[in-house]
Formats: sequence, structure tokens, C-alpha cells
Amino acid sequence: MNATASHDTPYRREPTPEEKRLTFWALMIVFLLSALDQTIVSTAMPTIIGELNGLDLYAWVTTSYLLTSTVMVPIWGKLGDLYGRKRILIIGIVIFVAGSWLCGLAGEFGDMPLIGGGMTQLIVFRGVQGIGGGALFTTAFATIADLFSPRERGKYSGLFGAVFGLASVVGPIVGGYFTDHGSTDIAGIHIAGWRWCFYINLPTSVIALAMITLKMPNLGHTGGGKIDWFGAIFVVLSIGALMLALTWGNEQGWSSPTALGLFAFALVTGVIFLLIERAAEEPLLPLGLFSIRAFTTTTLASFVISMAFMGTIVYLPLFLQLGLGIRATNSGILLLPLMAGLIISATLSGRLVTKTGKYKSMMLAGPVLQFIGIFLMSQLTTSSAQWDVVWRLFLVGLGLGPTQSLFNMVSQSAAPMRQVGVATSTSMFLRQCGGMIGVSIFGAMLTSKMTESIAKQFPGINVDIGEMQKMAAMAGEGGATMSPLLEGFIAKTITEAMSYIFTGSLLIVAIAFVVILFVPQISLRGRAQVQNLEKAAEGSSPAGPGTPEEPAGAVKAD
Repeated sequence: MNATASHDTPYRREPTPEEKRLTFWALMIVFLLSALDQTIVSTAMPTIIGELNGLDLYAWVTTSYLLTSTVMVPIWGKLGDLYGRKRILIIGIVIFVAGSWLCGLAGEFGDMPLIGGGMTQLIVFRGVQGIGGGALFTTAFATIADLFSPRERGKYSGLFGAVFGLASVVGPIVGGYFTDHGSTDIAGIHIAGWRWCFYINLPTSVIALAMITLKMPNLGHTGGGKIDWFGAIFVVLSIGALMLALTWGNEQGWSSPTALGLFAFALVTGVIFLLIERAAEEPLLPLGLFSIRAFTTTTLASFVISMAFMGTIVYLPLFLQLGLGIRATNSGILLLPLMAGLIISATLSGRLVTKTGKYKSMMLAGPVLQFIGIFLMSQLTTSSAQWDVVWRLFLVGLGLGPTQSLFNMVSQSAAPMRQVGVATSTSMFLRQCGGMIGVSIFGAMLTSKMTESIAKQFPGINVDIGEMQKMAAMAGEGGATMSPLLEGFIAKTITEAMSYIFTGSLLIVAIAFVVILFVPQISLRGRAQVQNLEKAAEGSSPAGPGTPEEPAGAVKAD
């Protein structure tokens, strides 16, 4: 315990209360910026795919963002440790803004060399957005871990969950309003309303960039280490191949040579990635963290819950607009109760954890409420009233709230002090992988069920789903009319497909509940205890405080 401390774990000066306050508000804006982008486009998607002709690529508009942001999370987390959180946030915002601007331009100038048509352009540019978005999410959460003790993080993590809920409330409404009423002509150039869903990021980014540049202290700099680039390459190859396999397997058949080849490639590159991480001096995904039970179980539960959440929420506006016949703006308003429930439960659960130090009961209550809400959503029909949707979504939101903050907080608390940053990025990486896989799986389920319904109604006739979607989107904007028969058929097809998705989501939520049963209850330390450990680390060996046997911010399980 008296050996010299490792050179890469120096004791940092405690930020002043003013620095903490200003940094926290800057992080809230950054988090709002990235969360808003995930939700503002949801109510615009039916119109976008109608204009750019791409229902078959619907899932990839979200998946491309999640894929690039996911694989970049551990890289940005490590870069933040090496060069400081502030610098990485600034770089991330710049990339994010560039991607937003390009997304707004998708399809404006026809086909592009190598990239192709408008829908493909949007997918590629969403990937650019995701590269920047990965820096925003992981650095914001890692900075919270730098600023506050594990016991304090409950309150602040709850506020982050509330901000996510706020973005989710504002995003769909603003996105729906732009889609329905935002089309305009500037200097003789027509700008479709949905494009403002991306352009709105530009002024918001300027505010966030100014606050971070002027007010945020530089945190996370350790002055040594390197990036595991080989690990980064193979995780990109593995996750990318898996996403392609899930998408093309549904289109070409799960036993097709393309699908089987991609699954095999994903498996091989995934195994190589794990071997690289096992041997790497500073791995992107430290496998040693998974020897800590609290970290492993909360990370796995977060992975599973994210599958159900993203796999359901991405397709919900499609159901509201085309299944229940609600306009884009109104479908955004109908998401308000879901986000209101999320804000309430996320804020209350965070404050209760800060006050009591206990979290497991709230973790268990979340999936139970979510299961009940999703089951009730699966009972909706094309004749259901809007009020039937409202109270069900509120119940789903109450169940989602605790999952937005508590899993990350516990995984940070269970990790060694010197690995809090990489533990944050690892947890977020796997959580986003879960969301990405959920979107792909449920997208395959949606397409499969719609194809099955069409085959039953029109046996022997090849019906173009994309053309049906385009007609439905145009009719929703008032730009075209459909016969009542066709409109009813589309509504019924979408509703049956969404019921299929809801059923799959129920199974995933049930699995998450079982996983949470194995999460240990650890006692969270306060700020004074963490400061004492940090100071003691100056005279400790790497095997001292901060090892898996004595994680930062926690004592042995109760």
C-alpha cells in the first residue's frame, strides 16, 4: 500500500462548486442536443421515406446513427481519458453539426457518386452524425462521474434521464410540426419541412459549443496511454456485419448464403476482437470489469432493456400515423404522456437513490410497469381512440424512467476508480449495441409481418410495400388521396405488424426482469469517502483501492 502510485492515475484537484455547476449545465445542453436528434426525426420518418423512396431502408436511418455512435463510444471514452473531456466534446459537436447539415441536404441534388440516391445519402450522413453523437453521450456521462461521488450521481443521473425525456417530448412535436407545416421557399429554393429536423441542430450547437469552450474545466486527462486501434477495427467489422445480416437475412432469407456468410463473419471477427482485448495493454473493452457482478448484471440488463426500448419506440410513430391515421404533428403530441411518465419516474428514482442509497426495488419496478404498458399497447386496434393510446404510453414511460439512469450509475459505482471512464464507455457501448440490435430485429419483424399480410390479401400478386408507404405518406400530408379500401388495408397491415413487435418486446422485457433479479445491492459511498480513497491512492500500488476487489464508491454487497 506504500508503493508509488501508477503514473496514469494522478490525484486531480477537486473542481470548485462554480465549475461543477457551470459544467453540469453545459453537459445538460450537450445531452439535450444529442438526445433531441434521436427523437425529432421519428415523426418525420414516414414522410421522409415516402419522399426518398425507402421503406425497406427505414431501420437503417436509425441503425446507421446507432452503429457509428456505438462503435465510437469506447474510442471517444479513451480519447477523453488521454486528451481531456473538453477537447473531445468540442470535436464531437463539430462532427455532429457537419452531419446534421449534410442530413438536411440529403437528396436535394439527385444521385451522388458512390453514395447513390436520397435515402442512401441520408443513411450515410446519419452515420457521420453518429460519430459525433458518440462523443457527446459518452463524454457527458464520464464527466458526471468525474464531478460527483457515486452517492451524488443518483440525483444528477436522474436529471439526465429527465433531459432525455424532455428532448423526447419536444423532439417528436417539433419534428411533426416541421413535417406538416415547415415547407418553405428561400431564394427560389424549396425546402421540405422535414429537413428542418436536422437544420435545427445548428443554432443549438452554437450555444452548447460556446458554453463548453468558455466554462468547462478540462477533466479526464491522464497524460499517458494509447488507443486500441486493432480492437476498434474488429469491433466495427463485427457489429457492422451483424447489422447487415439482420437486415438482409429478412430480405433474402435467413438461410441464404449472404445472411449465413455475414453471421459467420460477425462471429469470427467478434472472437478476434475478444482475443485482442484480452491481450491488449489498454483495451477498448476491459474484460476484467466483467468479473464484478454488479457491473456485469447491470450492463446486461441495460443491454436487454435497450433492445426493447429502441426496437419499439422507433416504429411507434409509424403505427400512430399509418395505423391509427394520426397526422405527424398530433402523433408527436401523443408521445407526450410516454415522456411525461419517463421524466417523472427518472427524476424520482434518481432522488430516492441519492437519499437512501438503495436502487434494486426501483430497477425491478421499471420492467414490471413497462411489461404491463406494452401488453396493453398490443391490444390496440385501428378503431382505438387517442385516449386509449395516451394512458397506455404514460404507463410505459413510468417503466422506462429508472432504466435511463440507474443502470449506468450502478455500473460506474461498481467499477474501480481508475476505470470509471472506460466502465462508462463499456456500459454505454453495450447498451447502444442492444438498441441497435433491437431496431434491426424489430425492423425485420415489421417487414416480415407486412409481407405476410399482403400475401394473404393479394395471393400471387407482387405488391410494392415501398409504393404503398409513399402513397400513405402523401395522403397524410394532404398531397394525395387514397380509397377507403386501400387506406383501411394499410392501417390494418401496420397495426398487425406492430402488435407482432409489441409481443416480441414483452419477451425481451421479461428477460430483463430476470437479469435484474441477480443485480446485487451495493452501498454507495458519499463524496468524503471517495476523496479519502483518491488521496490514499497517491501512496498505493495498482493493487490497492480501485481494484475489482475494492471498487470505487461501493462496499461489499449487502
